[in-house]
Amino acid sequence: MSDHYEVVLSCLLRDDTPDPVLAVLRWHLGTETEDPEDLDFEEHPYPLLVQNPNSRLPGGDFVSLRREVQDFSATGEVYAWELFTRTYWVDDHMLHLTGLLDLIAPYVAVSGYGGHYREEYATAMTPFRFHGGTYDSVGF
Repeated sequence: MSDHYEVVLSCLLRDDTPDPVLAVLRWHLGTETEDPEDLDFEEHPYPLLVQNPNSRLPGGDFVSLRREVQDFSATGEVYAWELFTRTYWVDDHMLHLTGLLDLIAPYVAVSGYGGHYREEYATAMTPFRFHGGTYDSVGF
């Protein structure tokens, strides 16, 4: 029997995040159905963040990537990509969490909390923190 996990991503990506990175991220979210050109199938063998309508998480899965105004400057509005996902993973998917974090870490706009994972019935979670284009180890 497989272990199951709640996996949460909650971060802002810089507005200048390259289109190929956003394309791979949209593919993971299930909003792009075609395989991105630069997709490395060893790092990203299948979409990890697709909403499952039959998720066992209370409240269900949720995924969102949207470009929104975050601030104002002398030159105008300052945008960032808001990424928030809460999805239910089987243990085999957890092996690919680092590939997903490696994809987005260089483009995270604000250092600090970036999400967490926890076993399905556990109360303790393992957070990960983005900083300086990388993140703290997640244990997988």
